[in-house]
Amino acid sequence: MDFELSEEQRAIFDMARAFGAEEIAPNAREWEREGTIPKTLWPKVAELGLGGIFVSEDQGGSGLTRLDATLVFEALAMACPAVGSFLSIHNMCGGMIDKFGSDEAKAKWLPGLVSMETVFSYCLTEPGSGSDAAALRTKAERTNEGWRLNGAKAFISGGSYSDAYLTMVRTGGDGPKGISAVIVEAGTPGLSYGALEDKMGWRAQPTSQVQFDDCVIPSDNLLGEEGKGFTYAMAGLDGGRLNIAASALGGAQAALDATLAYMGERKAFGRTIDQFQALQFRLAELEVKLQSARTFLRQAAWKLDNRAPDATKFCAMAKLLVTDNAFDVANQCLQLHGGYGYLADYGIEKIVRDLRVHQILEGTNEIMRLIVSRAMLAERG
Repeated sequence: MDFELSEEQRAIFDMARAFGAEEIAPNAREWEREGTIPKTLWPKVAELGLGGIFVSEDQGGSGLTRLDATLVFEALAMACPAVGSFLSIHNMCGGMIDKFGSDEAKAKWLPGLVSMETVFSYCLTEPGSGSDAAALRTKAERTNEGWRLNGAKAFISGGSYSDAYLTMVRTGGDGPKGISAVIVEAGTPGLSYGALEDKMGWRAQPTSQVQFDDCVIPSDNLLGEEGKGFTYAMAGLDGGRLNIAASALGGAQAALDATLAYMGERKAFGRTIDQFQALQFRLAELEVKLQSARTFLRQAAWKLDNRAPDATKFCAMAKLLVTDNAFDVANQCLQLHGGYGYLADYGIEKIVRDLRVHQILEGTNEIMRLIVSRAMLAERG
């Protein structure tokens, strides 16, 4: 068992971290104030091969592993968790199209996705169905023109901003087998958006409801097979949970790095505060939390790459452990900054706000506990 990253993996991490430090970190607070990410950023991201991380090389993508991807999103989140996480959603859509789409669908959607000329959002959650995703009600009815959509999606990262929306809709009866996946392009008649949400964190990401009112799309905008959408969604979420965990880890690591530097400069009672044993013990605890989270995350990613039978369980456990640990570390880093941690100039309070949602999205951490416990009970026999 080798826990060392390969030379290529270290290069991937270093590349993403350098890009984040140069192109994202200096602008993160401004983008947060403006509530949007300039679209001029995305072609630069695509030039590094990060627009199609999970898209196979023969389709123009990078064809990275899930483990490789955790390195990318951890590194980018060190600059800004909101920006890195938004990119992870785009890439989750790319992976689903590459894995489940027909040859025609791949040819239609993947070139723009990989180049990031077409930015994708993912639409699953609805005002009345969050954790109970199989209860979604957005309806797609077959017509002579294709599919007519009616309904609404909630909390959509990139709502009103993105160029295409990979959307889970109900094409059949109740339950998961009645759900299909379709792609709706921005500008389609009947597609509209709610007001931008005023959020605690991830404020650089425009977030809104996405609404469908007699929204007609071509029949070939169906992704994969009719009735398989929920299966596709759940498969996408295994990887999505790793990405969100990796982003939380990167944000928390940035908070801890900043805290170490601050404690070497800040003086109290005649010495720098990193010389107080009680605070040294606190630092040790934070380091253990992050290192253990990182090791577990990479194990879960390895299991998903190798299609281990317990990969879904491990992805849920990793999402639970990493996001809880990351938020706790960031919050304690704010405490170690004292009053300065509460000021925007020091950057810690933004990380705390950004990381809080990682415990909620891609399945709440309560749902992660449910997935894990059900797997344990199933394995018992």
